[in-house]
Amino acid sequence: MDTDRLGRRAMLGLVAAAAFAPRAGAADRLRLGLLQTLSPAPFYIAQERGYFRDAGVDLSFVFFQAAQPIAAAAVAGDIDVGVTALTGGFFNLAVTGLLKVIGGGLDEQRGYPGSAILVSNQAFEAGLTSADRLAGHSFAITQYGSSFHYMIGRIAEVKGFDAKSVTLRPVQDVANMLAVVQTGQVDATIAIASMARPLAAKGQAHIIGWVGDIVPYQITALFATKRTIARQTDTLRRFAGAYQKGVADYRDAFLRLDAQGRPIIDAKTDAVIPLITKYVFVGDPAARAKILDGVGYYAAGGTLDVGDVEAQYKWFVAQGLVKAHVDPASLIDARFLPTRE
Repeated sequence: MDTDRLGRRAMLGLVAAAAFAPRAGAADRLRLGLLQTLSPAPFYIAQERGYFRDAGVDLSFVFFQAAQPIAAAAVAGDIDVGVTALTGGFFNLAVTGLLKVIGGGLDEQRGYPGSAILVSNQAFEAGLTSADRLAGHSFAITQYGSSFHYMIGRIAEVKGFDAKSVTLRPVQDVANMLAVVQTGQVDATIAIASMARPLAAKGQAHIIGWVGDIVPYQITALFATKRTIARQTDTLRRFAGAYQKGVADYRDAFLRLDAQGRPIIDAKTDAVIPLITKYVFVGDPAARAKILDGVGYYAAGGTLDVGDVEAQYKWFVAQGLVKAHVDPASLIDARFLPTRE
C-alpha cells in the first residue's frame, strides 16, 4: 500500500473540508432594504455602534426611493429583511406566505410630530386650515396602495368625510409630493416633520395637523422573507437583538421627556446625531435641527402593534387593493421581537 499517496489524499481531503466549512466567528450576512430617510434611525445607530457586528451579523443597507419596491425586492431575492411602511403591495406579497412581519418600527403616536398634513399656500388661504376640511381637495400620494393612501383614507374615516371626495394625485415619489404642494399644483399631502417643517418655516406651505394625533398607527414595520426565516433563524434572532439596542439608544437620545413633557436634549442626543448624519442630511449644516424636528416614536424593544397591522391589512382588503383573504395573524411571525395588541 502506498502510504505516502494515502497521506497526500487525506491531507487534500482535510484542506477541501476546511475550505467549505464555516469559519469560526465568521459573521452571517443579511441585506436590509430601507428608505434613506430619518425614519430608520435606530438601524443607523446600531450599525455605527457595531451592535450588528458584535452579534455576528454582517449587515449591509440597500436603499430605495419608495416603500412598495422594498417588498418586491425581498421576494426577488435582492434583500433578506426590510423595514418600511406596510402598503397594499406589501400585503399582496405577504398573503402568499413569501414575507412575514417580524417586528415594529416607527409609530405614529399622539404628541410626537411624525407625519405632517401639509397644504399649499393657495389652499390654506382659500380655507383649508384643518384636516376636517380636506373633502373636495386634491391630495398628492406616491402610489395607490401606498402608506400615504392609507393615511388619507383613515383621516377621512376619523374626520367623518367621504374619502372619495378627495382627488388622489399619484406622483411616484416623496420629492414630487412636496414639489406639487409647494408650487400649488396640488392642495395637500403628507410629509415627515423633517421635510414639512422647513417648508412651513420658509412660508412655502402650511402644516394643518399631525397624522399621529388623528390616526395613531404602526407606520413602519420590520419584515423578513420566508427563505431568510427558514434558513437563518438564529441570525435573525441576533439581528433583532442588535436592532433592539439601536432602539434603546434612539429612545435614550430623543424620547426622554422632562417634567413639562418637553424632549430632553443633552450629551446622549449629541452623541447619536453624527451617527445618523452618515446616512441622511449628509453635509447639511442644518442637519441637527432637521433631525430634532423630525424625531418620530419607536416603542421600547421594537415592539410590534399586532392589532394595528391586522387592521391595516383589513383596510387594504376593503379598498380592493389586496385581493386575497387570509387570517391576518398568518402575516406575522412573533418569534423575534415583542408584540402588543
